[in-house]
Amino acid sequence: MLLLSYYRHICLLIFTYTYDHFYIYIRPFIHKMNDLSLKGMFILKPIIGVSTNLTDQLLSVSTDYLHAITSSGGLPIVLPNLNNGDIQSIAHLLDGLLLTGGGDVDPTLFFEEPIPHLGNVSPERDNFEIALTQTMLNLNKPILGICRGIQILNISAGGNIYQDIYSQFDKPLLQHTQLAPRHHASHFIQIEKATLLHGILQSDLVKVNSFHHQAVKKIPKAFEICAITNDDLIEAIESKEHDFVLGIQWHPEGLIKKNDPSSVSIFQAFIEACQKKE
Repeated sequence: MLLLSYYRHICLLIFTYTYDHFYIYIRPFIHKMNDLSLKGMFILKPIIGVSTNLTDQLLSVSTDYLHAITSSGGLPIVLPNLNNGDIQSIAHLLDGLLLTGGGDVDPTLFFEEPIPHLGNVSPERDNFEIALTQTMLNLNKPILGICRGIQILNISAGGNIYQDIYSQFDKPLLQHTQLAPRHHASHFIQIEKATLLHGILQSDLVKVNSFHHQAVKKIPKAFEICAITNDDLIEAIESKEHDFVLGIQWHPEGLIKKNDPSSVSIFQAFIEACQKKE
């Protein structure tokens, strides 16, 4: 019986892996089917591109992002960080883009010189993510930017960021690089009414976690601020010209592990928006 149970689990894992890969390749043909009964045989999960860290030619991404997407009904695809002319192909494959956290952003991308407190940068990752983000914006496809992701989103649309808030912000700050566990919400943010984010969270005030020393500074005209901290740092921005383009400074994928309602709502709203774009 134990051997049979083990065999069934192995078969299930193989089927799940091969189904997801098979699904990606046949998915464009499913959309073109006129036979609704045949089309209904397939569950059309939205394909979500997930940006990755690039260190010493190694790609990496926290599985927290992947679990947050799959638990919300999406199919995550890890992206390659190769800006080799395939940006259009990648963008057309995706139903949505998740810009993840990571290292610092090259300040020359927004026409500033590097300051002493700037951390490690990855030019290849910066260039790939900005090119893909701009293409996704042009296609009006959903984007969710998290931590570094909000900064990449802002720069891609014409804004800039603080290279280091602790040396560049002009007033005393809260602790934005928390020492508490990742699943702990450490400070409050204020949500602006009549925004996409307020519609998702249905609250004026929520608690979030915090792991950053860079932050959004000047936003583009097409965007608006939808959340700030009590020390007046920008915590979230959204596009006024797209259906779902949202950048947040905290890490909901860390909080979702503790079933934080706000974090669950953010990922569910993102995946729902991606589903509509299929």
